[in-house]
Amino acid sequence: MKRGSRILLILACMIISGASVLKSQVLVESVAAIVGNEVIYLSEIENMIVDLRSNGNRAPVEVLRCNVLEELLISKLFLDQARIDSIIVGDDEVEGELTMKMNDAIRRAGSEKNLEEYFKKGLAEIRKDIRKALVQQEVIRQVQGSIAENIKLTPNELKKFFSNIPKDSLPIIPAKVEVSIIQLDPPENEENKAEARQKLLDIRSQILAGKSFNVLAIMYSEDPGTATSGGELGYLTRGELEKPYADAAFSLTKNTVSKIVETRYGFHIIQLIDRNGDLLNTRHILIKSKVKPDQVTAAMAKLDSISDLIRKDSLKFAYAALRFSTHKDSRINGGKMVSSDPSERDTWFTLEELNPEMYVKVRELKVGEISEPFRTTDENNNTVFRVVKLDNEIPAHRANLKDDYQNLSNTALMNKRNKTYEDWIKKKIESTYIKVSDELISCDFLKKNGWLK
Repeated sequence: MKRGSRILLILACMIISGASVLKSQVLVESVAAIVGNEVIYLSEIENMIVDLRSNGNRAPVEVLRCNVLEELLISKLFLDQARIDSIIVGDDEVEGELTMKMNDAIRRAGSEKNLEEYFKKGLAEIRKDIRKALVQQEVIRQVQGSIAENIKLTPNELKKFFSNIPKDSLPIIPAKVEVSIIQLDPPENEENKAEARQKLLDIRSQILAGKSFNVLAIMYSEDPGTATSGGELGYLTRGELEKPYADAAFSLTKNTVSKIVETRYGFHIIQLIDRNGDLLNTRHILIKSKVKPDQVTAAMAKLDSISDLIRKDSLKFAYAALRFSTHKDSRINGGKMVSSDPSERDTWFTLEELNPEMYVKVRELKVGEISEPFRTTDENNNTVFRVVKLDNEIPAHRANLKDDYQNLSNTALMNKRNKTYEDWIKKKIESTYIKVSDELISCDFLKKNGWLK
């Protein structure tokens, strides 16, 4: 792992993510190291070792201690530089992330009380500790940003970077495809929805008559992720729930059951188990609408007619997608599928990223061909019908500049930035007062990298 990202990882370990870095320990608060005006306490190191071990790291304690010390020393260099550069991050700048971290911690612990017992601290003190860690993390990001803000990568630098990679070390890039789809939802689906609602009404009546919600969830719920646990979702925030579900759940009192709620996943009835501030623990029963054989036949026939017109060039695929497709994300792009990640919006997919039915159809196509109609499920696991067109493909290959220019460019740029961080750290060590406790000076990196003066 490169140093720039490792620093942020160490700071992230200090923000409750199942970690116990901030957990109260019965340890002597002795100073492990001083970096400029920054202090590292032995308890910080030991607590982080406890956390790493509890998360499955089986490296010897002596190795972990030296690794943690090195990363903490480097993080303190950045924090000391922030003091010199007068970089200040206000508490309000991390408030949104702080709330998310607190909610996540409470959810993992099961309740606010459990969290307080685990850390042997009150919520206010836990919140203060996490806020401090988040502020430090943001300060380090800003210092790193100022160090690398003018770092660019020229085409010649990319070529040199690529040429220095041994050919047998170049990764194998899996085959990728660009595809377009035309999707139809089941025709006359309102009838199917009405039947699903009625089934759920019958289940709700049984619950109101005294039957166990969680037993009926095990028997009838069509949510495979929660049915076996009686429909229980665990503690979630409003933002983590579908809006109609959240609106209904937050209006409930403990152990009451909602009316039928429709989301993109189907129909739910909800029971409130517990509420802790902005966190809710609910259980639900999900029933999805079922597609009838005659609806399958009608949808497949319509898609067959559309694809036949496209093959005869009587209808353009992009126009047909815009006019007929019910897939909202792709229809406005002429049917072309785009990744759901808003930061990427990539049109290239590996075959493994496609659902099983799409995978089978696409691997049989040549570029430009359209599949026969097929039944599949959409992103919400609802039954839909599609035809798919293979727009383009790149076979599996060893990484090369022609096909993988952007990915290689990103890697080379990150490599250059990390080298800049390494150079900066060496110079910063030379110009900064650093004192390491005699208890820790046996770590090899201290002598190797000039920490001991």
